Amino acid sequence: MDQKQWERAVDFHGHECPGLAIGYKACEAAIKKLNINFSKDEDIVCVTENDACGVDAVQVLLGCSFGKGNLIYRGTGKHAFSFFNRNTGESIRMILKPCDQEMEREERQAYLLNAPIEDVFEFKVPKFDLPKKAKLFTTIVCESCGEGAPEHKIRLMEGRKVCLDCFDDYSRGF
Repeated sequence: MDQKQWERAVDFHGHECPGLAIGYKACEAAIKKLNINFSKDEDIVCVTENDACGVDAVQVLLGCSFGKGNLIYRGTGKHAFSFFNRNTGESIRMILKPCDQEMEREERQAYLLNAPIEDVFEFKVPKFDLPKKAKLFTTIVCESCGEGAPEHKIRLMEGRKVCLDCFDDYSRGF
């Protein structure tokens, strides 16, 4: 374990915890398996299936962020991360293995940080393709509230362009 990198993740996240250790270990695995490092642009993409503590480690250690468009949330709730290297076309999906052993918080964190990555994660091929690069959209002003929203998030309602907050979705249960 690289103590300096762990401390960077802790500083960014605000505290040590097993959840952050999961993300740290995922970064360690991605660096090793894909031969990658910090992404200054969108070269490295992470699709995270959770919005838990570990995602902070991905942001600070690998440079994946929502703002750059190379951190994408896919809400399955699983402790799973898919990493893509745009330069090489390589990818990997890692899923946290269940822990059969009862551990206290500190013990679990230490285990996650020090165990071999193969003991922590199951490795697979992602079930989806590399996401497209981030795109800039024209801002449309909502004709109901007056707030701007990107054009792909605008809906037509009664002939008016409205944002998702103002849109009254019509559904009959199907």
